[in-house]
Amino acid sequence: MFPTLHVGGVVFPTTGLVILLGTWLGLTLVERTANRVGQNQQLLYGVAVTAVFTGFIGARLTFVIQYWSAFQENLFNIIWPLNTGYNVWGGVVLGLVGAFFYARAKRLPFWPTLDALTPALVFALMIVSLADFVGGPGYGALTAVPWGVTQFGVRRHPVQLYELIVGGLALLIWWRASRPMRYEVERPFWLTTAVYSAGRLFVDAFRDNVPVVGDGYHLLQILSLLVLLAALFRLGQLAKPAPES
Repeated sequence: MFPTLHVGGVVFPTTGLVILLGTWLGLTLVERTANRVGQNQQLLYGVAVTAVFTGFIGARLTFVIQYWSAFQENLFNIIWPLNTGYNVWGGVVLGLVGAFFYARAKRLPFWPTLDALTPALVFALMIVSLADFVGGPGYGALTAVPWGVTQFGVRRHPVQLYELIVGGLALLIWWRASRPMRYEVERPFWLTTAVYSAGRLFVDAFRDNVPVVGDGYHLLQILSLLVLLAALFRLGQLAKPAPES
């Protein structure tokens, strides 16, 4: 849609700008959510910074491995800042791994920590969707709806904007579930996960460029369904009254 931003004679990649701004906002969000669920703000901020740092390295290394033939002739291109290219999902996975080991080293309680970090995780997914929208690598199915956007000369569903709406709803659910007088460990995470995965299960039906398996089933929808079922199962367990001693 808008792959570059021209300021004077300088051209900036909009995807990179969105990710940088989103990273700053996401770290600010961690500070607020940590206080809301009674967790140590500095330690949670450290977890988030570790996730960003390892995720950035992981995204770059995954991209290099994926397109090794483009780098093997000149290894300096791997770290050359003007030679961009990142694999988002490789960064997400390694970022989560880095955050997990940092939290474990600091002996942070697993579920309260995850509850506090859930909004930042959802916000990160929203930033990926927004970067996908402005950069244009992803696109929705053909449509005639009045709110469609023009890509490649045809009107398509603004599927990334749908994902932003889903993320916003998930954040609202987290905010309600984490109210100080009603906060129960694990519930904010699983409720938010259920809402987001259900939304993605619906929204990804309007995405065009998706990996498929079998007879054309969208891989992302299958993953969303599995996550949704797991979240509902765990919420059902949490809803059961504790056995009397």
